[in-house]
Amino acid sequence: MTPSDRVASRRPAGDLSLVLVLGLAAMIVSMMQTLVVPILSIIQSDLGTSTANVSWVTTATLLSAAVFTPLLGRFGDMHGKKPTLVGVLLLMIAGSVLAATTTSLLWLIVGRVLQGAATAIFPLALSVLREEMPPAKLHGAMAMVSGTLAVGSGLALVAAGLLTRGADPDYHRVFWLAVALAAVALVGVLLRVPASRSTTGGRTDWLGAVALAALLVLLLLPISQGHEWGWSSARTIGLFVAALAMAAVWVFVERTVRAPMVDMRMFAHRPVLFTNLAGLFLGFAMFSQFIGVAYLVQMPKELTGYGFGASVLRASVEYLLPTTVVSLLAAQFGGILVGRIGARFTLAIGAVFGVAGFAWLTAAHDTSASIILAGLLIGVAVSFGYAAMPALIVASVPHHQTGIANGLNSISRSVGSAIASAVITSLLASRTIAHLPAGVPALPAESQFTLSFAIAGVAFVLIVAVALVGLTRGATPAYVVDRDASAAEAASGPTGGSTTEEVTELAVTELAREKAEEEEKAGAATT
Repeated sequence: MTPSDRVASRRPAGDLSLVLVLGLAAMIVSMMQTLVVPILSIIQSDLGTSTANVSWVTTATLLSAAVFTPLLGRFGDMHGKKPTLVGVLLLMIAGSVLAATTTSLLWLIVGRVLQGAATAIFPLALSVLREEMPPAKLHGAMAMVSGTLAVGSGLALVAAGLLTRGADPDYHRVFWLAVALAAVALVGVLLRVPASRSTTGGRTDWLGAVALAALLVLLLLPISQGHEWGWSSARTIGLFVAALAMAAVWVFVERTVRAPMVDMRMFAHRPVLFTNLAGLFLGFAMFSQFIGVAYLVQMPKELTGYGFGASVLRASVEYLLPTTVVSLLAAQFGGILVGRIGARFTLAIGAVFGVAGFAWLTAAHDTSASIILAGLLIGVAVSFGYAAMPALIVASVPHHQTGIANGLNSISRSVGSAIASAVITSLLASRTIAHLPAGVPALPAESQFTLSFAIAGVAFVLIVAVALVGLTRGATPAYVVDRDASAAEAASGPTGGSTTEEVTELAVTELAREKAEEEEKAGAATT
């Protein structure tokens, strides 16, 4: 079968069960990020460790996700999405079992590193959808799968709170939940996800993968630990400088090797670059709402003059869960809007909802109704953003780079979330309430929450600017055919393989098909 045949032989019907399975798998991605947040104090107490040490339970997963996501996304493009998904879920199950059975902080961190591989599920799931879904259903399917990310964050908080209730809470139950969910997703992937009909093959760019991994670790480590180490400490500044140096090394490697993991022309292509910038801002704003509201509603009003004295469980169920539920419901409308008015304007409209939500939080966060209703607006914004960004990526890169391109977009959101955590935590700690009773820990002044919500609102303003100014409609990237030809040369060997002409035909055929689909949609909309 020729490459052009493989492109043309897309399976004829979209399968709802496939979308549901991939949605469940993607939901696990966000659950792994927030599952431990409510139980960090329990882990610290049970293991008899310090706050600084227990913070590595979350930091390890963040760093692991940054390393695994681009590597496994590219691996799926090269060697098949289904086997890569299966391997990722097996890694996650192994990490979850280890975390659920150990009483050692070191092995718990190792388990969390393995759980971090789950982040690669999302770009792999989008690659499967692009390959399997008919064009008319693709945007809606991607929106549904993307919407599960927001739902997973809320469900993880609720589940962790429910599983650790009582006088003698056991954090191991939370990790057993992760084992069960991953096992169900694994069975679903084995039964419902078809094998890839087209893979690029070729050699793995291990040098580029190591350079990118080192860059992300050097960048995210000081971002996540800077508050603990001190932002002006030699360790923090040194790591930021090292990250800049490693960025230069990574770019040099990827521009030099014959078959790079990340094509620099794709990475710098305007729609891809600005979509990743929007992902950074969206990750920042989303996590700002999550951490800001979670802290705000738990503040004891009798001591601070604001807050609601909510427990972790109440904060999750009453104040954060409505945001995640509306995100799932709005995801379908986001997918419809992408098909009707385009991904750029869907992203911009969603960001306007986000600006309104954070403006509301900034001006009035003294009642439960205000916080919940503002959260609903932010949930719509996040959902529309999740629906629009994969569509922008898919429309801007060739088929064989879908996994790595969406993986980089996932990383941009993770970096945004890490920056939000560092910024909000530092802001809340920088100004505290004076003259608290003896023995009461330092509590942030209300003005710091107001400032945090205002900054998050600015992030959504920047997304509007990116969508309307940065993401202008451009021509098909000129690097596509050249990149496919390079991939063909890298894949060819003594035993043969696709020729340059075949892969060039594949690129031209796919671009022609995608252009025809866009023209058909435009004609239908006009009619």
